Amino acid sequence: MSWRAWQRLDWWLLLGVAALILLGAAMIESATLGTPDLRDYARRHLMYAAVGTVVLVLVAAFDYRLLPAFQWPAYIGALALLLLVDVVGVARGGAQRWLDLGVIEVQPAELVKGLLLISLGHYLAQHQKQLHSFWPVAVYLGLLIPPLLLIYLQPDLGTAISVLFLGLGMLFVGGLAWRYVFGMAIAGLVGFPFIWLSLEDYMRQRVLLFLNPAADPQATYNVRQALIAIGSGGLVGKGYKLGTQSQLHFLRVRHTDFIFPVIAEELGFLGATLVIGLFLFVLYRLIRIALLARDMYGRVLASGVALIIFFQAFVNIGMNVGLLPVTGIPLPFVSYGGTNLVTMLMLIGLAQSVYAHRRSSRL
Repeated sequence: MSWRAWQRLDWWLLLGVAALILLGAAMIESATLGTPDLRDYARRHLMYAAVGTVVLVLVAAFDYRLLPAFQWPAYIGALALLLLVDVVGVARGGAQRWLDLGVIEVQPAELVKGLLLISLGHYLAQHQKQLHSFWPVAVYLGLLIPPLLLIYLQPDLGTAISVLFLGLGMLFVGGLAWRYVFGMAIAGLVGFPFIWLSLEDYMRQRVLLFLNPAADPQATYNVRQALIAIGSGGLVGKGYKLGTQSQLHFLRVRHTDFIFPVIAEELGFLGATLVIGLFLFVLYRLIRIALLARDMYGRVLASGVALIIFFQAFVNIGMNVGLLPVTGIPLPFVSYGGTNLVTMLMLIGLAQSVYAHRRSSRL
């Protein structure tokens, strides 16, 4: 454990993340105004951010090149957490995704992203020169599929797709041969009918409503309200805590999945552009860390963090503006959600560890 390493952090990355968190707290405060059950959610958001910051510093101070020793414990731990949810998890809204720890509830599927990044990232670093061969790729996919299925069966399609995107993205960063990229694409197309039939009814309904919103206007209510909120914000917005769609509660789940329309309505096009710009800046710093990494493991870790943040931000904003079907994926650092926020800060800590230890020659 190198306690001096945290002094060599990428402070610009930290500032970008901090700006998103503080903006999120302010918008959660606005979105929950007049809702007694949610009145302390902005404070909780900052409390989770404080916990996540401690985790970030501890992870960043730890030399990431020592993480391979935890490859299999991390992978087995990920499977154990998901199996534990299946046995004693809390069910809500037809999905069993949470563990009740008494004081708080946590969503293990979020933590699994970091554990898989550590374990599968090391496998790719070990087999980088063998990714033109069939068996190393097959073994990697064999390791990816079990946690993916356990998350999907909760059911949690959004997080399952996130993990799939992470897994395949890391494989591409590791140097996967193009013939396997095309082969997996073809396999995905061939297997799509079977995947479609295996989806829960509400999952298929969301896709069908995305393709034909007029089929059930009531089911697409929140998407329409989100578009109204975004469109009515204009250039500079209606003003903080003055949005009609949020303050009059026309917009549902406005402090989590649909917080982006609250930002666009109250802060306008400029506020929405600021949020997108901050995400682009964070992604730029993460990609820079990946390029500066002195080994493949560091490159895969930093790239994996960038992949997770990009995917969640892209999908969340995409569904809010009607470009993608509705999912339960939050906007990183901005939406309310304790487990997601702490996990995201832990992932930033992993990237910071890669950056902080890039000049050290000791393994």
